[in-house]
Amino acid sequence: MNNKKGKSLCLFSAKGGVGKTITTINLAGIFKIVEKKVLIIDLNLSSGGISIALNRPAEKSIYNLVDDYENNRHFDFKNYVTHYDEDIDILASPKDPRQAAKIDSKYIDLIIDKACFNYDVVLIDMNHTLSEINIVTLDKVDSILFLMTNDPMDLKNMKSIISVFRDLDLSNYKVLLNNSVNAYKNYFSLFDMKNVMKANIDYTLSSNFFIKNIDEYIMNGQIITLQKRMPSLFAKEYATFMTIAADLLKENGDNNE
Repeated sequence: MNNKKGKSLCLFSAKGGVGKTITTINLAGIFKIVEKKVLIIDLNLSSGGISIALNRPAEKSIYNLVDDYENNRHFDFKNYVTHYDEDIDILASPKDPRQAAKIDSKYIDLIIDKACFNYDVVLIDMNHTLSEINIVTLDKVDSILFLMTNDPMDLKNMKSIISVFRDLDLSNYKVLLNNSVNAYKNYFSLFDMKNVMKANIDYTLSSNFFIKNIDEYIMNGQIITLQKRMPSLFAKEYATFMTIAADLLKENGDNNE
């Protein structure tokens, strides 16, 4: 166990289909490159896909961890994670979606704290609902990476969610515009998007990062940012991921507001 508490980052969005899972995995690869021990928590409890995307079937999940803790069984955090490699572990979502409803939000604090004392970086992939578990998570983590696309529905939802963030006094977020999800959607300028949302766009992944054979990477359980040709083929996107990682690791990062 590390003596120094690690950093936690959750990836959130106003709608599905914005690339949260792939972005989470790619960030895990970046943190491995900078020699950090990483845990990915799959908090998309009813339909998570981290272990599937990384081709690492999980024997235990976050449900088993909570169930054992709740029933005072032997509790060793590392027994519940699935290893991707020597630097990246996964705390998987429940195998049975019905188990998701049995996970009480009161255990989220415990899980994130335990994770941060065992890893340098904790990345949390979550769905786009403002459920009680997600709200607790958003309030708990060090930083929030808010993903969006250049899409009219996404922009409208983003405006609403950012207003909710302000009401909840959540200012530790940064916005990532992910144009790599759909290379053909380019409805609004950056100025228009920022003006509608009343928020800054801190990072951008360009349409050049659209990976046609992404399914092949998933079938093989490969992380794109760990491929040798990544820095040369996608130099700007690689630099963006590195900047996101550096910003999280800063002791006193600047807030959005």
